[in-house]
Amino acid sequence: MLIVMKTSATASEIDAVVEVVHTIGLRAHPLAGATRTAIGITGNTGVIDGRRFENLSGVAEVIRVSKPYKLITLDLRPEKTIVRVGDACIGGSELAIIAGPCAIESRDQAFAVAEAVKQSGARFFRGGVCKPRTSPYTFQGLGEKGWTIMPEIRERFGLKVVTEAIDDSSIELVERYCDVIQIGARNMQNFSLLKRAGRSKLPVLLKRGMAATLEEFLLAAEYIMAEGNYNVVLCERGIRTFAQHTRNTLDLGVVPAIRRISHLPVIVDPSHSGGASHMVAPLARAGVAVGADGLIVEVHNQPEAALSDGAQALTPAEYAQLITEVRAIRELTVPLTNAPD
Repeated sequence: MLIVMKTSATASEIDAVVEVVHTIGLRAHPLAGATRTAIGITGNTGVIDGRRFENLSGVAEVIRVSKPYKLITLDLRPEKTIVRVGDACIGGSELAIIAGPCAIESRDQAFAVAEAVKQSGARFFRGGVCKPRTSPYTFQGLGEKGWTIMPEIRERFGLKVVTEAIDDSSIELVERYCDVIQIGARNMQNFSLLKRAGRSKLPVLLKRGMAATLEEFLLAAEYIMAEGNYNVVLCERGIRTFAQHTRNTLDLGVVPAIRRISHLPVIVDPSHSGGASHMVAPLARAGVAVGADGLIVEVHNQPEAALSDGAQALTPAEYAQLITEVRAIRELTVPLTNAPD
């Protein structure tokens, strides 16, 4: 159920409605928009009688929600959400670039790539400290040593740091050392992990699962938001199909599909979808052309020596050329998508 407040509703009237929701044992999720505030209600196991809210001061209307998700929808928030990370953001008019190596292998490697990311004008650095790998015998990340490198990158290069959490304890480490929690494809339906991320104060970058439908993807985001964390970024990284010419099949159609349903920003991962460096630039250009709010791209200073996913990593020079190309495309698409600042 959604409670839509009047445009003239005061803060005290909104607080009073929230208090009524809490009084009956449910959870209220007030989200302020450009012209009005809507309050989503979760926690009910049956039908809620909306009449108890209709006559409360400041309430414009009560809407029964028939969809399985409530908080991610445009019904709750017609305006697009802009996820702010300090002085950087994802979902605004500027194309968000999140770039860096698949895995942090050493301080020298991380700093070399971070320098290239900084020079490109990107605001976010990605790098895996703990890596969930298909094989138990492949590189799993530096662990404790890797965590201490991340805040050094933030301090030296002024970049916001994104890294993956694979369990509750690693979320605590991300909260201590980084700026954005990444939930990987393998954990998209790890519901206890999603709930823990939902209780964090850090933004969450949620990757689509390898065989997830759009509804499953959006419901995973709903798990996070239902716990009170509304700063969620969706990431299309390709799904598993019968195709053998790419690592995964990049579902570009999901970007405009999400736009018709959700206010959350959505970015594209051309690296994990293509699986080969020569595919990254074309897929990235296509992702921006269909209206993605940003890209997450793998960059390595020596891809041939990379300990993880070297085949899909761009060199700093290739990455710099890509950024020039996608920004030019963004200039053409921003007026069409009407992305806010």
